[in-house]
Amino acid sequence: MRLIALSGLLILGLMSTQSANAASIYAGEAKAATVCSQCHGIRMPSADAPFPPLAGRDADYLKTALKQYRDKTRKSDIMNAIAGSLSDDDINNVAMYYAKLKP
Repeated sequence: MRLIALSGLLILGLMSTQSANAASIYAGEAKAATVCSQCHGIRMPSADAPFPPLAGRDADYLKTALKQYRDKTRKSDIMNAIAGSLSDDDINNVAMYYAKLKP
């Protein structure tokens, strides 16, 4: 009986982890669409834009860069202002979303 109960708890735990990850990717997609895509695009910025594409970039790199911009230890007037409005959750969600995209 205990084995069945523990198995059930394990399955529920795994399901909630997957749905939490999916929810954060959807949140990242929404935030990217409203905050990032004007300059960086979703997969590619416009041809004449001087901004790098973010699709397919390493999630840890994106998180570090955004936190540095937010904390103003990495300088860019535009990015310092934009990243300054992002929470840790926003940064994690956006980084996960862009990292999962194919460039």
